[in-house]
Amino acid sequence: MGQDIWSAVTQELSDVPDIATITRITLRLTLAALLGGMLGYERELKERNASVRTHMLVAVGAALFVIGPLQSGMEIADLSRVLQGIVQGIGFLGAGAIIVRTAERKIQGLTTAASIWATAGIGIAAGLGLEAMAVLSTIIVLIILAVIPQVTRR
Repeated sequence: MGQDIWSAVTQELSDVPDIATITRITLRLTLAALLGGMLGYERELKERNASVRTHMLVAVGAALFVIGPLQSGMEIADLSRVLQGIVQGIGFLGAGAIIVRTAERKIQGLTTAASIWATAGIGIAAGLGLEAMAVLSTIIVLIILAVIPQVTRR
């Protein structure tokens, strides 16, 4: 009986067959969280609603939605449906960040919604193992969020 339970537990946890795979998954998810956190911190400094935790969760979630299918053996060609679902879900989340103030005829939150969208892309890149692309994309998004407003004010 005890052997059967241990065998069942071992089988259920066999999706991570070795230490290299565990390390790879950990690195990808951690990188996604850190990069998302950097973008969220910038939003938090500007006192926006979607801040550090939101951006970290978006990045980790997007990475996880890519890592899971890859770990299960899904072909890269079939991953396009997963990516479509991520983009749709993030669009819904981003829409929640947009506030339309009809009395003032003003729309707020578009940049935050766009940063959430970009964060999902960065999470996807990290999840696919494209770490350099994820880091470079984060730097570019940070420049857009932090530097461009300074330039456009002048």
